[in-house]
Amino acid sequence: MKKLSMLLSVLAGVVLLAPAAFAQGGEAAAAGTSGLQWLAAIFGVGIAAFGCGLGQGRIGAAAQEGIARNPGAAKGMFIPMILALAFVETLVLLTFVTVFIMK
Repeated sequence: MKKLSMLLSVLAGVVLLAPAAFAQGGEAAAAGTSGLQWLAAIFGVGIAAFGCGLGQGRIGAAAQEGIARNPGAAKGMFIPMILALAFVETLVLLTFVTVFIMK
């Protein structure tokens, strides 16, 4: 419960900072992106990487459990597992590229 409340506190802080980051105009808009936009982007990449780590851990655990139950099916599980890991990692890489496009 404590972890959930900490996660919700961090997410609330990011959500509360986002309008201030995008509301800046004038000199900040002429100079490019502001510091708060970069901060929001860094949090976004961090959240994406955290979700990717959880997803990849679950994929690996499920594959290992399946192989432990049926060792003969290991060859049949390998390619789908690698594809699933690649799809999950692609989401994080796209988030990372989006941050650089924002510049």
